[in-house]
Amino acid sequence: MKSSWKSWIATIGIGAAAVILLLLYPDRQADFQRTVLEYLIELVVILPAVLVLMALMKVFVPQEFISRHLGSTSGLRGMLVAFLLGTLPTGPLYIAFPLAAAFKAKGARTANVVIFLSSWACIKLPQELVELRFMGADFMFTRLGLTLVLVSIMGLLIERIEKGRPADRSSSEG
Repeated sequence: MKSSWKSWIATIGIGAAAVILLLLYPDRQADFQRTVLEYLIELVVILPAVLVLMALMKVFVPQEFISRHLGSTSGLRGMLVAFLLGTLPTGPLYIAFPLAAAFKAKGARTANVVIFLSSWACIKLPQELVELRFMGADFMFTRLGLTLVLVSIMGLLIERIEKGRPADRSSSEG
């Protein structure tokens, strides 16, 4: 229940900030409305597919499979699987969040969920090929290597911080 209130407070805060900015910059209202409409249309088109994908994953991917390949005992192999899962799909990042939540609910370790989300955000196979073409191999491999190392460190750090918090997770359910 507590996190539900936090979500509402954040939503109201963002809405209030938008209203204030629109009052301060009335010449931007048309751009704002166009952008909001574009995102709403995108959500209406993509969200049903995401929900179907989530339902299919929930029904057809056993919890043991996720636990074995992404869980706490998966080690380095699990991190590599998380990188691959995040690298292959294309599409907006907000599609990855429900998938990450499903992975977490089925027993994936936090570090692997963070790696999956981060890979989705900044490592895509088509992106790497374009980067190779325009920026060169040295740049692409250096950025990719640093991304892999830093994302892994970030995932492990977030996991350690999460383990340090109290075990009561019931407040995050709502």
